[in-house]
Amino acid sequence: MSRLPQLIYDDMSPAQQQLHDEILAGPRTRIAGPMHAWFLNPDYGTLIQKVGAFCRYETSLPPRLSELAIIIVARYWSADVEWFAHSAIALENDIAQTTVEAIEQDQRPDFENGDEALIYDLTKSILETKRVPEELYQKAISDFGEKTLLDLTAIIGYYCNIAVQLNVFEIPDQEGRTMRPVD
Repeated sequence: MSRLPQLIYDDMSPAQQQLHDEILAGPRTRIAGPMHAWFLNPDYGTLIQKVGAFCRYETSLPPRLSELAIIIVARYWSADVEWFAHSAIALENDIAQTTVEAIEQDQRPDFENGDEALIYDLTKSILETKRVPEELYQKAISDFGEKTLLDLTAIIGYYCNIAVQLNVFEIPDQEGRTMRPVD
């Protein structure tokens, strides 16, 4: 059960309606998940929805690797909406079912692809230690380059932000599913 009421377009302020229209004018097809919280502050919502659209659709990472990073973040934060939405998208983008299942169990998957293992190691290092060791950093620069590493940090940071909002406001996924026991 969400701590936020579902807003109805006709009951929104002009600023909220503008945010609603901006979101739907971009690559998203519906208002879902964290977007419900953004209506609390449409100025913030306008900015973060643009960052989100970039992180989701415009980085230099292919969707397969981007979605892998997103589900690692979702699992780390036990963010229900993020997990259920993006684990399905990860599967659609050729992340193996066994990889998704291992991440859901908070275990390191047995990766077939080296680039996936590197994304996993980078993301887990950033989340768990707040740093990237020099050897891992050099491997990332060698394999991905600086721009893609920057884009990965943007994805991780954005989805951490979203996970916090989802968890604070207890925003459920469309089916009300949860990864964690409900109090």
